[in-house]
Amino acid sequence: MKNQKIVLTGDRPTGKLHLGHYVGSLASRVRLQTEHRTFIMIADVQALTDHADQPEKVRENVIEVALDYLAVGIDPDVATIFIQSKVPALFELTVYYLNLVTWNRLKHNPTVKLEIQQKGYGEEVPAGFMVYPISQAADITAFKADLVPVGDDQIPMIEQTVEIVRKFNRLYRTDVLVEPAVVTPTIARLPGIDGRAKMSKSLNNAIFLGDPVDEVSKKVKRMYTDPGHLRVEDSGKVEGNPVFTYLDAFGKDLVKIDELKAHYRRGGLGDTVVKQYLLEALLEFLEPIRKKREKFSKDPQKVMKMLAAGTEVANKKANETLWEVRKAMKLDYL
Repeated sequence: MKNQKIVLTGDRPTGKLHLGHYVGSLASRVRLQTEHRTFIMIADVQALTDHADQPEKVRENVIEVALDYLAVGIDPDVATIFIQSKVPALFELTVYYLNLVTWNRLKHNPTVKLEIQQKGYGEEVPAGFMVYPISQAADITAFKADLVPVGDDQIPMIEQTVEIVRKFNRLYRTDVLVEPAVVTPTIARLPGIDGRAKMSKSLNNAIFLGDPVDEVSKKVKRMYTDPGHLRVEDSGKVEGNPVFTYLDAFGKDLVKIDELKAHYRRGGLGDTVVKQYLLEALLEFLEPIRKKREKFSKDPQKVMKMLAAGTEVANKKANETLWEVRKAMKLDYL
């Protein structure tokens, strides 16, 4: 394809993917795979930076994440889906890049600082977790990615990758590494059903792509709304109300949604009615995804063969970049 760019994206296999993942990245990946050369990484090694004591969890979720990819429409005949741990070049590149970043810079990466606080590490931060941004830079540059789809909270990570690229190219007088640009989603973030700012597996406030109908129904019924909307006749707030945020993301009838918003604001519309409309919209959206997931899950060996084939392609591309990096660093001895 003329002027085709390279896209690198992925997920850590710490659990099944949810609606927040779809809005934040999966939807754009399905679109980008037809427009650009796309590499999608299941980042099992990076999952171990804070799950080193749960390797079986990471292992089990590799195929779960792959099933979610296939279910939403990522096509392995178009996009390359691969497993991070099976691409050794990524870890050699990480070691080289470690010498280009100071410890102080890593400590002040806003994303790293926030996640250290959220995970409650204190002074017991795993070294692997601290160098996560460098590992991510290796992933991105190994495939010479032009575009990296991420949410706003991950932008500091891409900025650090750009710093590494520039320093490497300047230091070794080369143009081997490519500076990536960020692709942000239309809806930056989907709130959790409990009203928290972010949908998350660990916070138990997520609707998963593979959730059965009864589970989706239970979660929608307990979804946070406007705490000031105590009676049906009360006027309610639409802004910051997760039910309406979800309708904006997944509802198809925009006229109907606008009518519901206006009715809710002036009063006379109960939360139960709005939630039922949302439930119908979500079930309509999730049904084809659920059916595809069930179909693919019946043949896990076929899914693993798909991952093996994608990993072989990824290895070839990453090794090409690694050789160029070694040459630039005068390490091409043999």
